[in-house]
Amino acid sequence: MDKASPSLFAPFAHPTFRYVWLAAIASNLGSMVQNVGAAWMMTSISASESMVALVQASTTLPVMLFALVAGAIADNYDRRQVILAAQGFMFTVSVMLALAAFAGIITPWVLLAFTFLIGCGNAVNNPSWQASVGDMVPRSDLPGAVTLNSVGFNITRSLGPAVGGTIVAIGGGAAAFTVNAFSYLGLLTVIYRWDFRRPESPLPREKMTTAIGAGLRYVSMSPNILKVLLRGFLFGLSSVSVLALLPIVARDVIVGGPLTYGLMLGAFGIGAIGGAFTNQWLRERLSNEWIVRLAFLVFGAATTTIGLSTSMVIDCVALMAGGACWVLALSLFNTVVQLTTPRWVVGRALSLYQTASFGGMASGSWLWGYVAENHTITIAFLSAAGVTLIGAAIGFVFRMPALESLNLDPLNRFQTPEPRLDVLARSGPIVVESRFIINAADTEEFLKLMIERRRIRLRDGARKWALMRDIAEPEVWIETYHAPTWVDYVRHNQRRTQADAVNLDRIRELHRGEGPPEVRRMIERQTIPPRDELFNRPYYMHHQHH
Repeated sequence: MDKASPSLFAPFAHPTFRYVWLAAIASNLGSMVQNVGAAWMMTSISASESMVALVQASTTLPVMLFALVAGAIADNYDRRQVILAAQGFMFTVSVMLALAAFAGIITPWVLLAFTFLIGCGNAVNNPSWQASVGDMVPRSDLPGAVTLNSVGFNITRSLGPAVGGTIVAIGGGAAAFTVNAFSYLGLLTVIYRWDFRRPESPLPREKMTTAIGAGLRYVSMSPNILKVLLRGFLFGLSSVSVLALLPIVARDVIVGGPLTYGLMLGAFGIGAIGGAFTNQWLRERLSNEWIVRLAFLVFGAATTTIGLSTSMVIDCVALMAGGACWVLALSLFNTVVQLTTPRWVVGRALSLYQTASFGGMASGSWLWGYVAENHTITIAFLSAAGVTLIGAAIGFVFRMPALESLNLDPLNRFQTPEPRLDVLARSGPIVVESRFIINAADTEEFLKLMIERRRIRLRDGARKWALMRDIAEPEVWIETYHAPTWVDYVRHNQRRTQADAVNLDRIRELHRGEGPPEVRRMIERQTIPPRDELFNRPYYMHHQHH
Protein backbone atom coordinates (compact mmCIF):
# COMPACT_ATOMS: atom_id res chain seq x y z
CA MET A 1 0.00 0.00 0.00
CA ASP A 2 1.48 3.33 -1.05
CA LYS A 3 1.32 6.65 0.73
CA ALA A 4 -0.80 9.51 -0.57
CA SER A 5 0.76 10.95 -3.69
CA PRO A 6 0.48 14.34 -5.40
CA SER A 7 -2.73 15.23 -7.21
CA LEU A 8 -3.43 13.38 -10.44
CA PHE A 9 -3.57 16.73 -12.25
CA ALA A 10 -0.31 18.11 -10.83
CA PRO A 11 1.64 17.38 -14.07
CA PHE A 12 -0.59 19.86 -15.93
CA ALA A 13 1.20 22.63 -14.04
CA HIS A 14 4.14 22.03 -16.39
CA PRO A 15 3.38 23.72 -19.75
CA THR A 16 5.41 21.33 -21.91
CA PHE A 17 3.59 18.30 -20.57
CA ARG A 18 0.23 20.06 -20.91
CA TYR A 19 0.72 21.01 -24.56
CA VAL A 20 2.18 17.65 -25.52
CA TRP A 21 -0.69 15.87 -23.75
CA LEU A 22 -3.29 17.83 -25.72
CA ALA A 23 -1.50 17.27 -29.03
CA ALA A 24 -1.13 13.57 -28.26
CA ILE A 25 -4.90 13.27 -27.80
CA ALA A 26 -5.43 14.52 -31.35
CA SER A 27 -2.76 12.17 -32.67
CA ASN A 28 -4.11 9.18 -30.76
CA LEU A 29 -7.61 9.98 -31.97
CA GLY A 30 -6.34 9.73 -35.53
CA SER A 31 -4.61 6.45 -34.72
CA MET A 32 -7.83 5.02 -33.32
CA VAL A 33 -9.72 6.07 -36.43
CA GLN A 34 -7.01 4.42 -38.54
CA ASN A 35 -7.18 1.22 -36.47
CA VAL A 36 -10.92 0.97 -36.99
CA GLY A 37 -10.48 1.60 -40.69
CA ALA A 38 -7.76 -1.03 -41.06
CA ALA A 39 -9.56 -3.68 -39.00
CA TRP A 40 -12.87 -3.19 -40.76
CA MET A 41 -11.28 -2.98 -44.20
CA MET A 42 -9.64 -6.35 -43.53
CA THR A 43 -13.03 -7.88 -42.70
CA SER A 44 -14.32 -6.64 -46.05
CA ILE A 45 -11.42 -7.89 -48.18
CA SER A 46 -10.71 -11.16 -46.33
CA ALA A 47 -12.95 -13.77 -44.72
CA SER A 48 -10.08 -15.20 -42.67
CA GLU A 49 -10.24 -14.68 -38.91
CA SER A 50 -6.45 -15.01 -38.78
CA MET A 51 -5.97 -12.16 -41.24
CA VAL A 52 -8.29 -9.95 -39.18
CA ALA A 53 -6.36 -10.76 -36.01
CA LEU A 54 -3.06 -10.11 -37.82
CA VAL A 55 -4.02 -6.45 -38.23
CA GLN A 56 -3.57 -6.12 -34.48
CA ALA A 57 -0.42 -8.25 -34.55
CA SER A 58 1.16 -6.23 -37.36
CA THR A 59 1.11 -3.08 -35.24
CA THR A 60 2.47 -4.74 -32.09
CA LEU A 61 5.03 -7.11 -33.62
CA PRO A 62 7.48 -4.31 -34.58
CA VAL A 63 7.55 -3.13 -30.97
CA MET A 64 8.64 -6.60 -29.91
CA LEU A 65 11.26 -6.78 -32.67
CA PHE A 66 12.78 -3.30 -32.53
CA ALA A 67 12.03 -1.92 -29.08
CA LEU A 68 15.44 -2.74 -27.60
CA VAL A 69 17.27 -0.92 -30.38
CA ALA A 70 14.81 1.95 -30.00
CA GLY A 71 15.48 2.02 -26.26
CA ALA A 72 19.22 2.30 -26.84
CA ILE A 73 18.54 5.15 -29.27
CA ALA A 74 16.35 6.87 -26.67
CA ASP A 75 19.13 6.76 -24.07
CA ASN A 76 21.96 7.78 -26.39
CA TYR A 77 20.40 10.41 -28.65
CA ASP A 78 18.28 13.51 -28.24
CA ARG A 79 14.82 12.12 -27.45
CA ARG A 80 13.10 15.11 -29.00
CA GLN A 81 14.79 14.49 -32.33
CA VAL A 82 14.03 10.77 -32.17
CA ILE A 83 10.33 11.49 -31.57
CA LEU A 84 10.27 13.97 -34.45
CA ALA A 85 11.88 11.46 -36.81
CA ALA A 86 9.53 8.64 -35.80
CA GLN A 87 6.41 10.80 -35.99
CA GLY A 88 7.50 12.15 -39.37
CA PHE A 89 7.99 8.61 -40.66
CA MET A 90 4.53 7.53 -39.48
CA PHE A 91 3.00 10.63 -41.06
CA THR A 92 4.61 9.76 -44.40
CA VAL A 93 3.48 6.12 -44.27
CA SER A 94 -0.05 7.18 -43.30
CA VAL A 95 -0.25 9.52 -46.29
CA MET A 96 0.89 6.69 -48.58
CA LEU A 97 -1.69 4.33 -47.06
CA ALA A 98 -4.47 6.85 -47.67
CA LEU A 99 -3.36 7.35 -51.28
CA ALA A 100 -3.21 3.58 -51.84
CA ALA A 101 -6.71 3.19 -50.42
CA PHE A 102 -8.10 5.92 -52.66
CA ALA A 103 -6.39 4.25 -55.62
CA GLY A 104 -8.09 0.96 -54.78
CA ILE A 105 -4.90 -1.11 -54.66
CA ILE A 106 -5.24 -2.36 -51.08
CA THR A 107 -5.01 -6.13 -50.66
CA PRO A 108 -4.82 -7.98 -47.33
CA TRP A 109 -1.04 -8.23 -47.46
CA VAL A 110 -0.60 -4.64 -48.65
CA LEU A 111 -2.73 -3.47 -45.74
CA LEU A 112 -0.66 -5.53 -43.30
CA ALA A 113 2.54 -4.10 -44.79
CA PHE A 114 1.37 -0.54 -44.17
CA THR A 115 0.19 -1.25 -40.64
CA PHE A 116 3.49 -3.02 -39.97
CA LEU A 117 5.42 0.07 -41.11
CA ILE A 118 3.32 2.30 -38.87
CA GLY A 119 4.07 -0.16 -36.08
CA CYS A 120 7.79 0.22 -36.83
CA GLY A 121 7.45 3.97 -36.38
CA ASN A 122 5.70 3.37 -33.09
CA ALA A 123 8.44 0.98 -32.02
CA VAL A 124 11.08 3.68 -32.47
CA ASN A 125 8.87 6.39 -31.00
CA ASN A 126 7.60 4.68 -27.85
CA PRO A 127 10.75 4.38 -25.68
CA SER A 128 11.75 8.00 -26.36
CA TRP A 129 8.17 9.14 -25.89
CA GLN A 130 7.70 7.38 -22.57
CA ALA A 131 11.17 8.21 -21.27
CA SER A 132 10.62 11.87 -22.17
CA VAL A 133 7.78 12.07 -19.64
CA GLY A 134 10.47 12.13 -16.96
CA ASP A 135 12.09 15.04 -18.82
CA MET A 136 8.85 17.05 -18.76
CA VAL A 137 7.82 16.63 -15.10
CA PRO A 138 9.68 16.13 -11.79
CA ARG A 139 9.97 12.66 -10.33
CA SER A 140 7.21 13.27 -7.76
CA ASP A 141 4.71 13.94 -10.56
CA LEU A 142 5.77 10.97 -12.69
CA PRO A 143 3.05 8.50 -11.56
CA GLY A 144 0.40 11.15 -12.23
CA ALA A 145 1.90 11.95 -15.63
CA VAL A 146 1.91 8.27 -16.64
CA THR A 147 -1.71 7.95 -15.50
CA LEU A 148 -2.74 11.13 -17.34
CA ASN A 149 -1.17 9.79 -20.50
CA SER A 150 -3.31 6.70 -20.02
CA VAL A 151 -6.35 8.92 -19.47
CA GLY A 152 -5.63 10.84 -22.66
CA PHE A 153 -5.07 7.69 -24.65
CA ASN A 154 -8.27 6.15 -23.39
CA ILE A 155 -10.30 9.28 -23.99
CA THR A 156 -9.39 8.77 -27.61
CA ARG A 157 -10.00 5.03 -27.24
CA SER A 158 -13.55 5.78 -26.13
CA LEU A 159 -14.25 8.46 -28.74
CA GLY A 160 -12.00 7.33 -31.58
CA PRO A 161 -13.63 4.02 -32.44
CA ALA A 162 -17.11 5.53 -32.60
CA VAL A 163 -15.77 8.42 -34.67
CA GLY A 164 -13.79 5.95 -36.76
CA GLY A 165 -16.80 3.72 -37.25
CA THR A 166 -18.83 6.70 -38.44
CA ILE A 167 -16.08 7.84 -40.81
CA VAL A 168 -15.66 4.32 -42.22
CA ALA A 169 -19.42 3.94 -42.63
CA ILE A 170 -19.61 7.24 -44.53
CA GLY A 171 -16.30 7.50 -46.40
CA GLY A 172 -14.70 4.07 -46.17
CA GLY A 173 -11.25 3.10 -44.99
CA ALA A 174 -9.52 5.68 -47.18
CA ALA A 175 -11.23 8.51 -45.30
CA ALA A 176 -10.13 7.02 -41.97
CA PHE A 177 -6.53 6.79 -43.17
CA THR A 178 -6.63 10.42 -44.30
CA VAL A 179 -7.85 11.61 -40.90
CA ASN A 180 -5.00 9.73 -39.26
CA ALA A 181 -2.42 11.33 -41.54
CA PHE A 182 -3.55 14.85 -40.61
CA SER A 183 -3.61 13.99 -36.90
CA TYR A 184 0.20 13.84 -36.76
CA LEU A 185 0.66 17.51 -37.63
CA GLY A 186 -0.25 18.98 -34.24
CA LEU A 187 2.07 16.70 -32.29
CA LEU A 188 4.91 17.28 -34.74
CA THR A 189 4.51 21.03 -34.21
CA VAL A 190 4.47 20.84 -30.40
CA ILE A 191 7.46 18.50 -30.19
CA TYR A 192 9.38 20.68 -32.64
CA ARG A 193 8.82 23.70 -30.38
CA TRP A 194 9.77 21.82 -27.19
CA ASP A 195 12.97 23.36 -25.86
CA PHE A 196 14.61 20.15 -24.67
CA ARG A 197 18.35 19.88 -24.30
CA ARG A 198 19.91 16.52 -23.68
CA PRO A 199 22.36 16.69 -20.74
CA GLU A 200 25.91 16.89 -22.00
CA SER A 201 28.26 14.08 -21.08
CA PRO A 202 32.05 14.26 -21.21
CA LEU A 203 32.11 10.60 -22.21
CA PRO A 204 31.73 9.46 -25.81
CA ARG A 205 28.38 8.03 -26.88
CA GLU A 206 28.06 4.28 -26.39
CA LYS A 207 28.10 2.08 -29.46
CA MET A 208 24.68 0.63 -30.21
CA THR A 209 25.76 -2.93 -29.49
CA THR A 210 27.37 -1.85 -26.22
CA ALA A 211 24.31 0.18 -25.26
CA ILE A 212 21.98 -2.73 -25.99
CA GLY A 213 24.18 -5.05 -23.96
CA ALA A 214 24.22 -2.58 -21.07
CA GLY A 215 20.43 -2.39 -21.13
CA LEU A 216 20.04 -6.15 -21.16
CA ARG A 217 22.56 -6.51 -18.35
CA TYR A 218 20.89 -3.84 -16.22
CA VAL A 219 17.45 -5.38 -16.54
CA SER A 220 18.72 -8.92 -16.02
CA MET A 221 20.28 -7.79 -12.72
CA SER A 222 17.13 -5.94 -11.60
CA PRO A 223 14.66 -8.42 -10.04
CA ASN A 224 11.85 -5.88 -9.77
CA ILE A 225 11.93 -5.12 -13.49
CA LEU A 226 12.06 -8.82 -14.36
CA LYS A 227 8.85 -9.37 -12.41
CA VAL A 228 7.17 -6.59 -14.37
CA LEU A 229 8.33 -8.11 -17.66
CA LEU A 230 6.84 -11.49 -16.78
CA ARG A 231 3.50 -10.11 -15.66
CA GLY A 232 3.39 -7.68 -18.58
CA PHE A 233 3.91 -10.51 -21.06
CA LEU A 234 1.14 -12.62 -19.54
CA PHE A 235 -1.26 -9.68 -19.38
CA GLY A 236 -0.57 -8.75 -23.00
CA LEU A 237 -0.92 -12.36 -24.14
CA SER A 238 -4.31 -12.84 -22.50
CA SER A 239 -5.92 -9.41 -22.72
CA VAL A 240 -5.23 -8.79 -26.40
CA SER A 241 -7.76 -11.51 -27.24
CA VAL A 242 -10.53 -8.98 -26.73
CA LEU A 243 -9.03 -6.34 -29.03
CA ALA A 244 -7.89 -8.83 -31.67
CA LEU A 245 -11.19 -10.69 -31.96
CA LEU A 246 -13.61 -7.82 -31.34
CA PRO A 247 -14.12 -7.11 -35.08
CA ILE A 248 -15.25 -10.72 -35.50
CA VAL A 249 -17.58 -10.43 -32.49
CA ALA A 250 -19.11 -7.28 -33.96
CA ARG A 251 -19.48 -8.81 -37.43
CA ASP A 252 -20.49 -12.41 -36.72
CA VAL A 253 -21.87 -12.58 -33.17
CA ILE A 254 -23.59 -9.22 -32.83
CA VAL A 255 -24.15 -9.08 -36.62
CA GLY A 256 -23.30 -5.40 -36.82
CA GLY A 257 -21.24 -3.06 -38.95
CA PRO A 258 -18.30 -0.71 -38.44
CA LEU A 259 -20.34 1.58 -36.20
CA THR A 260 -21.14 -1.36 -33.91
CA TYR A 261 -17.46 -2.22 -33.73
CA GLY A 262 -16.61 1.40 -32.98
CA LEU A 263 -19.17 1.61 -30.19
CA MET A 264 -17.88 -1.58 -28.59
CA LEU A 265 -14.31 -0.29 -28.69
CA GLY A 266 -15.64 2.95 -27.24
CA ALA A 267 -17.06 1.03 -24.28
CA PHE A 268 -13.60 -0.42 -23.69
CA GLY A 269 -12.16 3.11 -23.74
CA ILE A 270 -14.77 4.46 -21.34
CA GLY A 271 -13.89 1.71 -18.90
CA ALA A 272 -10.22 2.55 -19.30
CA ILE A 273 -10.87 6.19 -18.39
CA GLY A 274 -12.70 5.03 -15.28
CA GLY A 275 -9.78 2.78 -14.42
CA ALA A 276 -7.34 5.66 -14.83
CA PHE A 277 -9.30 7.90 -12.45
CA THR A 278 -9.53 5.14 -9.83
CA ASN A 279 -5.84 4.32 -10.19
CA GLN A 280 -4.59 6.68 -7.49
CA TRP A 281 -7.45 5.78 -5.12
CA LEU A 282 -6.60 2.10 -5.45
CA ARG A 283 -2.85 2.65 -5.02
CA GLU A 284 -3.50 4.40 -1.72
CA ARG A 285 -5.49 1.41 -0.44
CA LEU A 286 -4.08 -1.71 -2.09
CA SER A 287 -0.62 -3.05 -2.75
CA ASN A 288 0.64 -3.15 -6.32
CA GLU A 289 0.36 -6.93 -6.29
CA TRP A 290 -3.31 -6.85 -5.37
CA ILE A 291 -4.07 -4.26 -8.05
CA VAL A 292 -2.41 -6.40 -10.70
CA ARG A 293 -4.00 -9.58 -9.39
CA LEU A 294 -7.47 -8.02 -9.50
CA ALA A 295 -6.78 -6.68 -13.00
CA PHE A 296 -5.99 -10.19 -14.22
CA LEU A 297 -9.02 -11.76 -12.53
CA VAL A 298 -11.57 -9.14 -13.58
CA PHE A 299 -10.24 -9.07 -17.14
CA GLY A 300 -10.54 -12.85 -17.21
CA ALA A 301 -14.17 -12.59 -16.11
CA ALA A 302 -14.81 -9.96 -18.80
CA THR A 303 -13.18 -12.15 -21.45
CA THR A 304 -15.32 -15.11 -20.41
CA THR A 305 -18.46 -12.98 -20.56
CA ILE A 306 -17.70 -11.75 -24.08
CA GLY A 307 -16.96 -15.30 -25.19
CA LEU A 308 -20.34 -16.58 -23.97
CA SER A 309 -22.58 -13.57 -24.65
CA THR A 310 -24.56 -12.71 -27.77
CA SER A 311 -25.82 -9.40 -26.38
CA MET A 312 -24.13 -6.15 -27.30
CA VAL A 313 -25.22 -4.55 -24.02
CA ILE A 314 -23.67 -7.32 -21.93
CA ASP A 315 -20.55 -7.23 -24.09
CA CYS A 316 -20.21 -3.47 -23.60
CA VAL A 317 -20.46 -3.82 -19.82
CA ALA A 318 -17.77 -6.50 -19.92
CA LEU A 319 -15.66 -4.33 -22.21
CA MET A 320 -15.85 -1.42 -19.76
CA ALA A 321 -14.63 -3.68 -16.96
CA GLY A 322 -11.87 -4.98 -19.21
CA GLY A 323 -10.84 -1.46 -20.20
CA ALA A 324 -10.52 -0.43 -16.56
CA CYS A 325 -8.30 -3.43 -15.83
CA TRP A 326 -6.26 -2.77 -18.96
CA VAL A 327 -5.24 0.73 -17.91
CA LEU A 328 -4.76 -0.20 -14.24
CA ALA A 329 -2.32 -2.97 -15.10
CA LEU A 330 -0.39 -1.35 -17.94
CA SER A 331 -0.01 2.06 -16.28
CA LEU A 332 1.19 0.39 -13.09
CA PHE A 333 3.73 -1.71 -15.00
CA ASN A 334 5.01 1.41 -16.77
CA THR A 335 5.25 3.42 -13.55
CA VAL A 336 7.12 0.69 -11.68
CA VAL A 337 9.69 0.44 -14.48
CA GLN A 338 10.22 4.21 -14.59
CA LEU A 339 10.50 4.61 -10.82
CA THR A 340 12.95 1.73 -10.39
CA THR A 341 15.28 2.72 -13.24
CA PRO A 342 17.83 5.58 -13.37
CA ARG A 343 17.62 8.03 -16.24
CA TRP A 344 20.70 6.73 -18.06
CA VAL A 345 19.00 3.43 -18.88
CA VAL A 346 15.28 4.20 -18.57
CA GLY A 347 14.69 4.09 -22.33
CA ARG A 348 16.17 0.62 -22.59
CA ALA A 349 14.28 -0.63 -19.53
CA LEU A 350 11.01 0.69 -20.95
CA SER A 351 11.81 -0.85 -24.32
CA LEU A 352 12.31 -4.26 -22.73
CA TYR A 353 9.04 -3.88 -20.87
CA GLN A 354 7.37 -3.02 -24.17
CA THR A 355 9.07 -5.97 -25.83
CA ALA A 356 7.54 -8.22 -23.20
CA SER A 357 4.04 -6.73 -23.17
CA PHE A 358 3.77 -6.10 -26.90
CA GLY A 359 5.39 -9.44 -27.58
CA GLY A 360 2.62 -11.00 -25.55
CA MET A 361 0.07 -9.00 -27.52
CA ALA A 362 1.54 -9.95 -30.89
CA SER A 363 1.72 -13.62 -29.89
CA GLY A 364 -1.78 -13.51 -28.46
CA SER A 365 -3.23 -11.82 -31.54
CA TRP A 366 -1.99 -14.65 -33.72
CA LEU A 367 -2.75 -17.39 -31.18
CA TRP A 368 -6.34 -16.41 -30.42
CA GLY A 369 -7.05 -15.76 -34.11
CA TYR A 370 -5.74 -19.24 -34.91
CA VAL A 371 -7.87 -20.82 -32.18
CA ALA A 372 -10.96 -18.92 -33.32
CA GLU A 373 -10.46 -19.95 -36.94
CA ASN A 374 -9.72 -23.62 -36.25
CA HIS A 375 -12.12 -24.11 -33.35
CA THR A 376 -14.59 -21.44 -32.23
CA ILE A 377 -14.36 -17.87 -31.04
CA THR A 378 -15.84 -18.97 -27.70
CA ILE A 379 -13.00 -21.43 -27.13
CA ALA A 380 -10.51 -18.69 -28.00
CA PHE A 381 -11.97 -16.33 -25.39
CA LEU A 382 -12.21 -19.03 -22.71
CA SER A 383 -8.61 -20.09 -23.36
CA ALA A 384 -7.46 -16.48 -23.01
CA ALA A 385 -9.38 -16.22 -19.75
CA GLY A 386 -7.47 -19.26 -18.53
CA VAL A 387 -4.19 -17.42 -19.13
CA THR A 388 -5.42 -14.53 -16.97
CA LEU A 389 -5.81 -17.00 -14.10
CA ILE A 390 -2.18 -18.03 -14.56
CA GLY A 391 -1.17 -14.36 -14.55
CA ALA A 392 -2.97 -13.80 -11.26
CA ALA A 393 -1.69 -17.00 -9.61
CA ILE A 394 1.93 -16.41 -10.56
CA GLY A 395 1.88 -13.36 -8.31
CA PHE A 396 2.16 -15.66 -5.32
CA VAL A 397 5.70 -16.43 -6.48
CA PHE A 398 6.69 -13.26 -8.36
CA ARG A 399 5.06 -10.44 -6.42
CA MET A 400 4.90 -6.97 -7.88
CA PRO A 401 7.31 -4.58 -6.12
CA ALA A 402 6.05 -1.58 -4.19
CA LEU A 403 6.54 1.90 -5.61
CA GLU A 404 9.50 2.64 -3.39
CA SER A 405 10.75 6.18 -3.20
CA LEU A 406 14.24 5.27 -4.37
CA ASN A 407 16.56 8.15 -5.11
CA LEU A 408 18.02 7.17 -8.45
CA ASP A 409 19.84 10.44 -9.07
CA PRO A 410 23.56 10.04 -9.79
CA LEU A 411 25.70 9.64 -6.67
CA ASN A 412 28.37 11.93 -8.14
CA ARG A 413 31.07 10.86 -5.70
CA PHE A 414 33.36 9.36 -8.29
CA GLN A 415 36.28 11.45 -9.45
CA THR A 416 38.10 10.17 -12.49
CA PRO A 417 41.65 9.31 -11.41
CA GLU A 418 44.63 10.72 -13.26
CA PRO A 419 46.66 7.73 -14.48
CA ARG A 420 50.41 8.08 -14.83
CA LEU A 421 50.36 5.80 -17.84
CA ASP A 422 49.24 7.15 -21.19
CA VAL A 423 45.75 5.64 -21.01
CA LEU A 424 43.30 6.28 -23.85
CA ALA A 425 39.53 5.98 -23.72
CA ARG A 426 39.74 2.65 -25.55
CA SER A 427 42.64 1.30 -23.46
CA GLY A 428 41.91 -1.90 -21.59
CA PRO A 429 40.92 -4.26 -20.19
CA ILE A 430 40.99 -2.44 -16.86
CA VAL A 431 41.27 -4.56 -13.72
CA VAL A 432 40.15 -2.95 -10.45
CA GLU A 433 41.09 -4.31 -7.05
CA SER A 434 39.67 -3.08 -3.72
CA ARG A 435 41.21 -4.23 -0.42
CA PHE A 436 39.08 -4.47 2.73
CA ILE A 437 40.04 -5.38 6.29
CA ILE A 438 37.04 -6.96 8.05
CA ASN A 439 36.79 -8.21 11.62
CA ALA A 440 35.76 -11.85 12.00
CA ALA A 441 32.59 -10.81 13.84
CA ASP A 442 31.50 -8.71 10.84
CA THR A 443 32.18 -11.35 8.21
CA GLU A 444 28.59 -12.54 7.83
CA GLU A 445 27.21 -9.02 7.36
CA PHE A 446 30.06 -8.14 5.02
CA LEU A 447 29.32 -11.13 2.79
CA LYS A 448 25.63 -10.22 2.60
CA LEU A 449 26.53 -6.68 1.63
CA MET A 450 28.95 -7.92 -1.00
CA ILE A 451 26.22 -10.02 -2.60
CA GLU A 452 24.31 -6.79 -3.20
CA ARG A 453 27.51 -5.03 -4.23
CA ARG A 454 28.11 -7.74 -6.83
CA ARG A 455 24.64 -7.16 -8.26
CA ILE A 456 25.24 -3.41 -8.41
CA ARG A 457 28.64 -3.86 -10.05
CA LEU A 458 27.40 -6.28 -12.71
CA ARG A 459 24.22 -4.28 -13.26
CA ASP A 460 26.26 -1.16 -14.02
CA GLY A 461 28.66 -2.85 -16.42
CA ALA A 462 31.42 -4.61 -14.48
CA ARG A 463 32.74 -7.96 -15.73
CA LYS A 464 34.38 -10.93 -14.01
CA TRP A 465 33.49 -9.78 -10.49
CA ALA A 466 35.13 -11.84 -7.75
CA LEU A 467 35.61 -11.71 -4.00
CA MET A 468 38.68 -13.37 -2.48
CA ARG A 469 39.98 -13.91 1.04
CA ASP A 470 43.64 -13.83 1.94
CA ILE A 471 44.81 -17.21 3.28
CA ALA A 472 47.66 -15.76 5.31
CA GLU A 473 45.63 -12.82 6.63
CA PRO A 474 41.98 -13.97 6.92
CA GLU A 475 40.77 -10.47 7.81
CA VAL A 476 41.85 -9.23 4.37
CA TRP A 477 39.28 -9.43 1.56
CA ILE A 478 39.95 -8.49 -2.05
CA GLU A 479 37.22 -7.46 -4.49
CA THR A 480 38.13 -7.50 -8.18
CA TYR A 481 36.29 -6.76 -11.38
CA HIS A 482 37.11 -5.95 -14.99
CA ALA A 483 35.99 -3.21 -17.35
CA PRO A 484 36.56 -3.66 -21.10
CA THR A 485 38.09 -0.18 -21.55
CA TRP A 486 39.04 2.86 -19.52
CA VAL A 487 35.94 4.75 -20.64
CA ASP A 488 33.79 1.77 -19.63
CA TYR A 489 35.39 1.89 -16.18
CA VAL A 490 34.59 5.59 -15.81
CA ARG A 491 31.05 5.11 -17.12
CA HIS A 492 30.51 2.19 -14.73
CA ASN A 493 31.36 4.32 -11.71
CA GLN A 494 29.30 7.27 -12.87
CA ARG A 495 26.21 5.05 -12.97
CA ARG A 496 26.03 4.67 -9.21
CA THR A 497 22.88 6.15 -7.73
CA GLN A 498 22.03 7.75 -4.41
CA ALA A 499 20.15 4.56 -3.52
CA ASP A 500 23.37 2.55 -3.96
CA ALA A 501 25.11 4.70 -1.35
CA VAL A 502 23.49 2.76 1.51
CA ASN A 503 25.34 -0.39 0.49
CA LEU A 504 28.61 1.38 -0.31
CA ASP A 505 28.67 3.35 2.94
CA ARG A 506 27.93 0.35 5.15
CA ILE A 507 30.73 -1.66 3.57
CA ARG A 508 33.14 1.19 4.25
CA GLU A 509 31.95 1.35 7.86
CA LEU A 510 32.88 -2.31 8.30
CA HIS A 511 36.37 -1.68 6.93
CA ARG A 512 38.89 -1.61 9.81
CA GLY A 513 41.88 -0.22 7.99
CA GLU A 514 43.54 3.05 8.94
CA GLY A 515 42.21 4.81 5.87
CA PRO A 516 39.55 4.09 3.26
CA PRO A 517 39.73 0.77 1.39
CA GLU A 518 42.72 0.71 -0.92
CA VAL A 519 41.76 0.72 -4.60
CA ARG A 520 44.18 -0.26 -7.34
CA ARG A 521 43.47 0.19 -11.02
CA MET A 522 45.51 -1.84 -13.46
CA ILE A 523 45.55 -2.35 -17.19
CA GLU A 524 45.80 -5.94 -18.31
CA ARG A 525 48.63 -6.88 -20.65
CA GLN A 526 48.94 -10.21 -22.45
CA THR A 527 52.46 -11.60 -22.27
CA ILE A 528 53.67 -13.64 -25.23
CA PRO A 529 57.07 -15.39 -25.07
CA PRO A 530 59.44 -13.92 -27.66
CA ARG A 531 60.25 -17.38 -28.96
CA ASP A 532 57.92 -20.31 -28.54
CA GLU A 533 59.77 -23.34 -27.27
CA LEU A 534 57.92 -25.45 -29.81
CA PHE A 535 59.67 -23.75 -32.68
CA ASN A 536 63.10 -24.33 -31.14
CA ARG A 537 62.72 -28.05 -31.61
CA PRO A 538 64.21 -29.78 -34.64
CA TYR A 539 61.76 -30.40 -37.43
CA TYR A 540 61.80 -34.18 -37.02
CA MET A 541 60.62 -33.90 -33.38
CA HIS A 542 57.28 -32.52 -34.57
CA HIS A 543 56.60 -35.69 -36.50
CA GLN A 544 57.63 -38.37 -34.06
CA HIS A 545 55.04 -41.03 -33.37
CA HIS A 546 54.20 -41.61 -29.72
